[in-house]
Formats: sequence, C-alpha cells, structure tokens
Amino acid sequence: MMNALPPLHDGHAPFTLQQLFREALYAFEEWDSELTEPIVTHEGRVIPISFVFEAMRECTDIVPMNIVGAVTERLTKPWEGEGPLDQMTFSTAARVMRVLVRKRLLANGTADLVAVSTHAAKDQSRD
Repeated sequence: MMNALPPLHDGHAPFTLQQLFREALYAFEEWDSELTEPIVTHEGRVIPISFVFEAMRECTDIVPMNIVGAVTERLTKPWEGEGPLDQMTFSTAARVMRVLVRKRLLANGTADLVAVSTHAAKDQSRD
C-alpha cells in the first residue's frame, strides 16, 4: 500500500503528498471515539493516515507554520527545532504524528487490528 503514494525525490515530497499529509493531519484532529484509524483517499484508494505519515518520514521539506502549530499543540513537551528559526521538517512532523496515531490505537485497543491489516496489505501486494 505504501507504493500507492507518490515517492519522495531526493528527500522532497511532491505537492500531492504534502497535501495528503495535511488531510491526514485534519483526519487525526477529527478522530474522536472511533476505534479504527482514520483514512484519507488518494487517486481513489483508501489509505490509513499512518501510511501517509510513514511515507513522509524521510522528507526534508520544511513544514508550513500552520501545520507546525497543529503538530506541536499535541506534544507534552515544548518543541525546539535545530534549524534556522526553529523550522520543522515534514520528517519530524511525520514521526511525531506516527507516534500519536500508535498511542491512540493502543489506547483504543485496536493496534493489533491495524498491524494485521498492514501485514495483510503487504502480503497481497506480492501476489
């Protein structure tokens, strides 16, 4: 399923993947009491938000400030960047969001279901 998303090019994400990251972030924000992980769609395919965050783990592009705020407000400790003017990369934001998704799934008791479905999706892609 990861190959259903546009690839990074030398650490840079195409605009469509950056937009999908925003949609995944918004889906996380709206995730209330459902047990299952929120999804987004890309080119007619349904994709769990954790897959979007995983796809951006190596992205070196700088996150727009409105997204930085949406990510940092969920942290329990203040965020301090190492770059000029404390800029955050999509890689950092994606790693933070991936951890938050995992924590939410564990709290809901559904992490095992997601792990099974992720594994099943990889097996199906080999066929």
